[in-house]
Amino acid sequence: MQTDDLINALKADAEKQAMPLGYAWWVAIVAATIIAAGVFFVLIGPRPDFAVAAHTLRFLFKFIVTLALAVVAFALLRVLSRPGSDVRRAACWLFVVPILLGTAVVSELFVVPSDQLVTVWWGSNVYVCLTFIPLIGLGPLAVFLAALRHGAPTRPRLAGAVAGLLAGGIAATFYAAHCTDDSPLFVATWYSIAIAGLATLGTVLGRRVARW
Repeated sequence: MQTDDLINALKADAEKQAMPLGYAWWVAIVAATIIAAGVFFVLIGPRPDFAVAAHTLRFLFKFIVTLALAVVAFALLRVLSRPGSDVRRAACWLFVVPILLGTAVVSELFVVPSDQLVTVWWGSNVYVCLTFIPLIGLGPLAVFLAALRHGAPTRPRLAGAVAGLLAGGIAATFYAAHCTDDSPLFVATWYSIAIAGLATLGTVLGRRVARW
């Protein structure tokens, strides 16, 4: 083999070795969404009155919050997968979610009679929520941790935590379609705890899986 042919062959082989990072993330988000949808529809599915509930603001607000978390976490995770990127600017967007929830909770406190606050806060699906959001999110979390290996995160534990937030945002979006508890108090408490569980798991696994 001629020297030029060998060099060209090595160059072509190097170009085929790894999936481009940007493409890998879009493949990951699609795969994670499909996995979450599959688990959701097989195990629980949407609530019986989904079409009616979809016309109420409190029901739709759940999706605003969970999708906002997913979008912001996805953007931040992509930044964390590239060393030297400006993490602080992307991380600031995470405050959008607690601001949305805080505003809704304050509004709820003015609307709901004080003797009913504990009832709407506890709801009727606490244990279902704490079970199925993590369950739906496990597959997506595994996908995002695998996608991190295509990058070079310098903060693997933080990247793992954000992967958990992203998985939780996707899982909570699907679960919200099943949940009959639409109170912002319920969402702020129990959805947050369930998502925090995935973020904690992501932190632990990210230290091992995402380091390089």
